[in-house]
Amino acid sequence: MKAALQSLLAGMVMSLALGSGSVWSQTVLLEAVEQGDSAKVREILSEKRARASVSVSDDQGQSPLLRATWLNHIDIARQLIRAGADVNQADSIHDSPYLVAGAQGRLEILRMTLENGADLRSVNRYGGTALIPAAEHGYVDVVRLLLAAGVDPNHVNYLGWTALHEAIVLSDGGPDHQEVLRLLIKAGADVNLPDRQGVRPLSLARQRSQTEMAEILEQAGANP
Repeated sequence: MKAALQSLLAGMVMSLALGSGSVWSQTVLLEAVEQGDSAKVREILSEKRARASVSVSDDQGQSPLLRATWLNHIDIARQLIRAGADVNQADSIHDSPYLVAGAQGRLEILRMTLENGADLRSVNRYGGTALIPAAEHGYVDVVRLLLAAGVDPNHVNYLGWTALHEAIVLSDGGPDHQEVLRLLIKAGADVNLPDRQGVRPLSLARQRSQTEMAEILEQAGANP
């Protein structure tokens, strides 16, 4: 009896929230996403009046889908995308679900964004595509997926670096970054493109004593 009453009250609260205006439904949805409450998100999205709330943003400009991506709530992200959430909706610092999924290694969510209209040419606040931070972090599977989707391996960000540069400069040159380097080269990354200081990738690797990275570059025809 008590459980039934609680369920009834919860339903009444939901109805009041949805019926009293979009602000309430948006708040309820954002809270459910933050808590990782997949069942609550499903309940909210089942109401047609609440569907518009998938595009709402918090005071930092983050949409429910962007929050779900940061928190790696895969099922919630799937529900939001099915309900029409925009995978390219950016917040106040130019992060979108697609870009964050790539940068943070959220492979399953990234795959969903690519299947639902991700803008491969969109860039973050540093002017980088999703591929560049993925290469920096050594996310091999993410890099492979983004390259297969057609992201430009030679895109240069505001710092003057490509994904290949960041895979060297911002890494320890370990096995994951070595594999990332191979993938980038296979996809057509320019191994002789200098950075803003005129330093080429091979010299960057040697400066950091990244012996294996340097060998991979040499085999690909890189010059110092």
